Amino acid sequence: MHEVDKILLHSVVIGIGATLVMDLWGWIQKRIFNAPPLDYALVARWLGHFLRGRFRHDSIMAAPPVAGERAWGWIVHYAIGIVFAALLISFWGLEWVRNPTLGPALVIGIGTVVVPFFIMQPAFGIGVAGMRTPKPRINQVKSLAAHTSFAIGLFLAANAWAQLT
Repeated sequence: MHEVDKILLHSVVIGIGATLVMDLWGWIQKRIFNAPPLDYALVARWLGHFLRGRFRHDSIMAAPPVAGERAWGWIVHYAIGIVFAALLISFWGLEWVRNPTLGPALVIGIGTVVVPFFIMQPAFGIGVAGMRTPKPRINQVKSLAAHTSFAIGLFLAANAWAQLT
């Protein structure tokens, strides 16, 4: 198997595993703290409008729905997890996949919070780092916790995958 194929395979497995851990955290957050996770349909709605030339919204929730946005949102959510896993593997190499360590997973995983804080949330109409929401600090902590769970998921998924391969 060529190196690019290996990176792709590892990225898919580790990215899906890490995203599953993030979703498990969202489920726990919803059940225990009564705090719903992000509705990924809104991500697909934003991307659907983006493809039509509209990047920013006053309120993404007020924007017209996009056909199939719930399913597309979940697909995009997992695809993003795969892309971030590929980024980690690209920076730290296949050796990291064989012998995963927590540091690189934390750097990439927690670093992913930059995307919602500085790209998605402003484009959704809720400001940089959600500063236009009623409780921005709580939302920032929730985002940081979600992305930290993704970081831990990267590490756990890579360890599980290393044991299997």
